[in-house]
Amino acid sequence: MNEFNILNKQNKARTGILSLKHGVVETPAFAPVATRATVKTMTNEDLLEMGSQILMCNTYHLFLKPTSDLIERYEGLRGFMNWKKPIMTDSGGFQAFSLGLGAELGASKFEYMTKEQEDSKHVKNKIAKVTEEGVHFQSVYNGDKHFFTPEKSIQIQKQLGADMIFAFDECSPPSADYEYTKQSMERTHRWLKKCVSEHKKLESDQLLFGIIQGGKYRDLREQSAKFVNEHCDAIGIGGSFGKREMNEVLDWIYPFINENGSEDKPRHLLGIGTIEDIFEGVKRGIDLFDCVGPQMIARTGYIYVGPDSEETKTDKNEEKTIGNKENKFRYRVSNARYDNDNRPLDPNCNCKMCKMYSRAYLHHLFDVNEYSAKRIATYHNLYFILNLMKEIRASINENTFEELYNTWMG
Repeated sequence: MNEFNILNKQNKARTGILSLKHGVVETPAFAPVATRATVKTMTNEDLLEMGSQILMCNTYHLFLKPTSDLIERYEGLRGFMNWKKPIMTDSGGFQAFSLGLGAELGASKFEYMTKEQEDSKHVKNKIAKVTEEGVHFQSVYNGDKHFFTPEKSIQIQKQLGADMIFAFDECSPPSADYEYTKQSMERTHRWLKKCVSEHKKLESDQLLFGIIQGGKYRDLREQSAKFVNEHCDAIGIGGSFGKREMNEVLDWIYPFINENGSEDKPRHLLGIGTIEDIFEGVKRGIDLFDCVGPQMIARTGYIYVGPDSEETKTDKNEEKTIGNKENKFRYRVSNARYDNDNRPLDPNCNCKMCKMYSRAYLHHLFDVNEYSAKRIATYHNLYFILNLMKEIRASINENTFEELYNTWMG
């Protein structure tokens, strides 16, 4: 049922067909994030017409509201949200960490908790704490106390009924020292074994991704890559990255996720989805991406624009708005300079929003705080990313990916 076939390769970049229970995904692919079983401001019809192949839903939030028990009664997310294409769910661990004690500390994670420390005064009143067995946390909605274990995460994801699921892991913060990161990685590996065992016990037909951790330390990343490759049929890469660090990590682990004939396992880079990161990830053999970024920046007025030099100008003194690495391929339409700009959001984009609305109009909608502003901007940004993935797939199949990469990354 779950099968991944590589179609073409250009160096490490590759295209493939990921066949899942509820459909196929052409890779490389980007998954819009439907945190609470919806992509904010979008309908399923919107997502289908712009070419979405798969969505990422959030286990933590859906477990709490409306509850995984309720969703199971609708035969999973497919029935509940009426999305008939593939769905993936994360493990819920990152939110349990980051919305708990990590948020208090101003970081995404917190310190390793020994058995002796669990009941200490230091952690007694914290919102969340991690132990060897799992994570104790309080709901962000009503303060109720919950406990996630690796087994519990797999059980919840089984209820949600996603095609692709992720093992319960701990993502250490970028500032963590070597010893902390090593302890965190080793616990992630122990949890992965429990996830695999529970997955088999439930006789689940979901594709289970193990997650490579190890922070910024090369030897730990290599160890983790080997471990995950040995235990899972699909590879996830987790962690908090800067630009240079992400590329380094992907280069470090590449030999270890290709060992023993395992090249045909799909690879997912978790929570990564800027245009530059997508190009760098594809260049290093990544097949799948998910990120809430395109949606979040849209709701604050940022509009994606490509690097094409040709652009219609209404005034000889009017500046061109050209995407590049420096401006992250975006501009802020709510800025005053666009208040009388009658050009499309991106003159080279074929989405329906670019065909219908001008920058001046969208600037006005943001200025008066109309809900439709966020919808228009979100639609364009997601269409832009999904269309870029089509171009990337075509370039790999035509052996022109390097040219496309150079056009964008220049």
